[in-house]
Amino acid sequence: MNMASARMMDAPPAGLVRMRLVATVLLVVMAAVFLVSRLLVGEYPAWGFVRAFAEAAMVGGLADWFAVTALFRHPLGLPIPHTAIVPRNKDRIGDTLAQFLRTNFLIPRVVARRMRRLDVAGAVARWLTDPPEGAGGRFRQGASKLVAQVLESLDPARLGGMVKAAAVNRLREAEVSPIAGQLLKATMAQGRHKPVLDAGIRWAADALASNDALMRQMVHERAGALLRWTGLDETLADKLIGGLDKLLIDMAENPEHPLRLKAEEGLDRLAWDLQYDPAMRARVERVKEELIANPAMAQWLDGLWEQARTALLSIARDPEAAMAGRLGEVLHQLGATLRQDRRLATTINRFVRRAVVGIAADYGDGIVRLVSETVRGWDARTITGRLENAVGRDLQYIRINGTLVGGLVGLIIHLVDKLL
Repeated sequence: MNMASARMMDAPPAGLVRMRLVATVLLVVMAAVFLVSRLLVGEYPAWGFVRAFAEAAMVGGLADWFAVTALFRHPLGLPIPHTAIVPRNKDRIGDTLAQFLRTNFLIPRVVARRMRRLDVAGAVARWLTDPPEGAGGRFRQGASKLVAQVLESLDPARLGGMVKAAAVNRLREAEVSPIAGQLLKATMAQGRHKPVLDAGIRWAADALASNDALMRQMVHERAGALLRWTGLDETLADKLIGGLDKLLIDMAENPEHPLRLKAEEGLDRLAWDLQYDPAMRARVERVKEELIANPAMAQWLDGLWEQARTALLSIARDPEAAMAGRLGEVLHQLGATLRQDRRLATTINRFVRRAVVGIAADYGDGIVRLVSETVRGWDARTITGRLENAVGRDLQYIRINGTLVGGLVGLIIHLVDKLL
């Protein structure tokens, strides 16, 4: 986030400026009424009620002005004790806020209990299939703008490192072999492996055709001198290439070809080994660890995160365009699927719940530390401006209410005094 954006964020909103002006004008008006009523009360005793109201209203307004101002700065610039409370205690505020988040939101059991009541998949499905209009559309625009600002303000390297570390940790914790075996078994049960076999056969046929000269050269070099002298090496090469070509054609045309059945038998055996053979599972785990330790994997994860971040920023900056294109169609279909398939929705809810609980358990302390360090890193002017912008409008209502309530109390006291 650049300096101009930061200054815009810290600038007081129009509503706060307006309410501050109203409260100040009301206080000035009460002072003017008090002066006028004091001049007229000797000639017109009824003005005593007006003077009592205005006098008490000034006291109430000034007291609340002092209280509101003392929260954020020294009134009139005077270093009065126990004023400028927020700037002087910003570090303690940051620590308290961080501890509040940790205690009430980032404890795994609390997160699990809250997430159990949430139907994330259902909410996403409704949002995708029936995007809200009007206020909902404005909310989407505001939320998208907030997401874009958050993504732009966070350190890409540090956030990417956290995402990469989380992905690597989850990959290390997951045993890949049984999952791969179950996927392969389910794929074969549904016949989805057959297009893969067909593609492999076509690739072998194309490779054979494109390497015809190379194979003939290999046969010629390995044939004996007698075969080369008689020209039988060419005949042998023709027979070999022709036989391989016919074999591949038969495999492509006949789903029950013995070699295809043998390949399917091998895949079925591989699926079983991946799930139940300890040696195979250990071998897969070793391969997984080698892949994780490979620098190329780290570079791939970095690139994947940067692509995801760029895509998220693009969608966040222009959500309507994203929803109107191909992405919108895919998301709409996803929403319809989530509405119809309750098993999928249950699986997604369970995954989201476990992911959020895992994040709270693994990174709760880091998030708390990030909040505390961020608040500590703000200067006094920044935290004062942002807190005042957040709650300042209500504080100005306190000034207005203090002025009016003080005036009413003064009027009642004056009335009681007259009656007694």
